[in-house]
Amino acid sequence: MTPETLIDSRTQVILVDDDPHLRQALGQTLDLAGLKVVTLADAQGLAERIEPDWPGVVVSDIRMPGIDGLQLLEHLRGRDHELPVLLITGHGDVPLAVQAMRAGAYDFLEKPFASDALLDSVRRALALRRLVLDNRSLRLALSDRQQLSTRLVGQSPAMQRLREQIGALAGTRADVLILGETGAGKEVVARALHDLSSRRDGPFVAINAGALAESVVESELFGHEPGAFTGAQKRRIGKFEFANGGTLFLDEIESMSLDVQVKLLRMLQERVVERLGGNQLIPLDIRIIAATKEDLRQSADQGRFRADLYYRLNVAPLRIPALRERGDDILLLFQHFADAASQRHGLAPHSLQPAQRAMLLRHDWPGNVRELQNAAERFALGLELALDGQLPAATPTAEALSLGNLSEQVEQFERSLIAAELTQPHSSMRSLAEALGIPRKTLHDKLRKHGLSFGGADEHEDHRP
Repeated sequence: MTPETLIDSRTQVILVDDDPHLRQALGQTLDLAGLKVVTLADAQGLAERIEPDWPGVVVSDIRMPGIDGLQLLEHLRGRDHELPVLLITGHGDVPLAVQAMRAGAYDFLEKPFASDALLDSVRRALALRRLVLDNRSLRLALSDRQQLSTRLVGQSPAMQRLREQIGALAGTRADVLILGETGAGKEVVARALHDLSSRRDGPFVAINAGALAESVVESELFGHEPGAFTGAQKRRIGKFEFANGGTLFLDEIESMSLDVQVKLLRMLQERVVERLGGNQLIPLDIRIIAATKEDLRQSADQGRFRADLYYRLNVAPLRIPALRERGDDILLLFQHFADAASQRHGLAPHSLQPAQRAMLLRHDWPGNVRELQNAAERFALGLELALDGQLPAATPTAEALSLGNLSEQVEQFERSLIAAELTQPHSSMRSLAEALGIPRKTLHDKLRKHGLSFGGADEHEDHRP
């Protein structure tokens, strides 16, 4: 048998030796010890068939026709430099074996050797391999969390929960339905799901169904053959087929016609696509991430969206919170975007004043993160509009006027200013008081009055002004 038909993630030992009698004897020894072993007469094509995170070890003779043990070691280390390779040597090959150890071989056994010596070396190598892979997994998990924190900025409970859900779903094969308002960051979430998955090296294809004319949406998604309709002179590969091996992000799925929804449902169930005008069923290895700003269940009840497609998509839903629901994340995001814009334009970064932070927190942000990013860009450029018109107006809104009389509204505004300043880094109550322009004693009194807490190292210091 060939390596292609034998090696999988359950294989623990690959034994390579051109001597059929020794190969059979060593294979039986490993098998009787409860190890899943694959025996091969040569190493041709072996390295290419071993995945970087394959959880086993390789045992190989040094002197073999074609690819010898030293060449195999070099090839394997090129695939995974931490893969344990044990070499079998004749008496005259000991200098070669020492050379191989210096090149990265795990161990070598000089013929003739006892079965127990082979088993002991293999078991130690397998234990080391498990430790290496566990460490890789931990590093990858940490890297994924750091990557998510960079992409999806925010410390609100809703954002922490969203990052946890993305981390749990990214490594699965499940299709995902993203729910969120316009500008909330649905494509950012979709790309994070793709980049943290095993499909990260495959294509990520994004398409906005709402931006496609009804006359071309089927051709765009499914492709077509020459002559499928008037003007179809060449074969076209559709987005589904183009995304094979990767992820297709389908935004504004609620805008699809019912006819196209039927074909999408079939593709999701059978994982095949048929080009317009064609008869061939093309198998797909594809993950679908759909997104919508509407309540698809309500749309299904109203007959505007197929109920069976809704239930097929709603297996793994992810809801992105609106920006107005994220509290102080607004300030973190604004500063993040403003700093990035300043660096991009080669400008010195600006600092928000307390009144500006209060305005940001008070604004409703109907355009969500996209609107905030636009405001931060203007702020970074130092444009007047970014501070006195493009950002939320400082005048009370009708909603604010309904919350109480003038004295109550002044207290609310005062509390918002202090709360906004508390989101900034301050090493002491003194620096916080100086930023607000009030004595420390006054600050202590106002914190108690408004139910706020500094939480710094000197929170319980005396109240000396």
